[in-house]
Amino acid sequence: MLDTMSDNGSRLSPIEAAKLQPLMLGLFLPIQSGAWSPSTAPRGTSWTFDYNARCTVMAEKLGFDLVFGLAQWMGKGGYGGEMKFREMATDPLLITAGLAALTKRILLVSTVHILYGWHPLHLAKFGATLSEMSGGRWGLNMVTGYKRSEFEMFGLEPIEHDHRYVMADEFVTMMKRLWSEDENLTIDGRFWKTRGAFVAPKPVGNKCLLVNASSSGAGLAYAVKHSDLIFVTSPAGANLDRACEALPTHNAAIKASAAEQGRDVRTIINPHVICRETEAEAWAQYDAILRHQDPVAAENFYRTFVGGDQTSWKAATREQWTIGGNVHIVGTPAQVVEGFQRLKLAGCDGVQVNFYDFLPDLEFFGARVLPLMREAGLRLDHPLAAAA
Repeated sequence: MLDTMSDNGSRLSPIEAAKLQPLMLGLFLPIQSGAWSPSTAPRGTSWTFDYNARCTVMAEKLGFDLVFGLAQWMGKGGYGGEMKFREMATDPLLITAGLAALTKRILLVSTVHILYGWHPLHLAKFGATLSEMSGGRWGLNMVTGYKRSEFEMFGLEPIEHDHRYVMADEFVTMMKRLWSEDENLTIDGRFWKTRGAFVAPKPVGNKCLLVNASSSGAGLAYAVKHSDLIFVTSPAGANLDRACEALPTHNAAIKASAAEQGRDVRTIINPHVICRETEAEAWAQYDAILRHQDPVAAENFYRTFVGGDQTSWKAATREQWTIGGNVHIVGTPAQVVEGFQRLKLAGCDGVQVNFYDFLPDLEFFGARVLPLMREAGLRLDHPLAAAA
């Protein structure tokens, strides 16, 4: 287990301890049916809480730094097809609450669409409660939403792209004040108002980990102001070679913008990892996922992400979306570690991995990939000692 005591004897926050790792390591939980791949190739991956709890407990045992899942609102049948891709979808805020009691070290991040009827006071109270439940391990992945169908489910009209981030800035600023200020709070905001609001207990350290996935100018301006972790996407699609050509400039611009505000942010990216003992076996699994794709679900899934007003994910092909994840790393354990090294050299501070068949793939990853990551200097058992 990670040593989280600093040289002066104080205990580091979970995110500060994670930042000491040369490459942060997260697991993207499969809390929707079908996870990231609209394919019927054989697997045991399940959307259920029990399955995700087993994944999380295993990830913590293996030394992962964080877990989180998507939030989505789908109609009957999900993305369609025979498999009704992602029709079953649990709520990540509630999943996180359940995981808090089952874990001791790993960061637990909840994805929330904050513009779908939330008030900052709601989320400030819920977040502070989850922070207390988890010992300061809760984080928020703030999303604004972009799908017309989701806004309409809540009786709302879609909000213009850049304006969503103006609203998010006000929302999160109010929420952070509720976490940190020790007096009743009255704010007459442009979008949210409150009179005499107060949250107690405060979250551990009077703050919670803030995460955001952004690629646009407005989104990144929000992210560098508020977020601790920025979930980046490859501007060049899921091919690893092309991604590693495009990411250095993208990551550098984000960190330079944050530095101008005196902030230290870290970027993390989502590789879909297909790892086997031989390269041929790994690519055979890749081909099997494509060969067994649900064509209706795959087409609907792809069209949803290339058709919105968001700037993320636009360069990924339909085939790449059928595999899932933002960057594909396919091969032997050594080749997977080499892929992680390339992402680190491209400026990524962490990877948030997902798999096709989660539990056996995660177990194999722990047995065969993690030891090589440590040998390569990407993961440290005791980062505080190494940093001394």
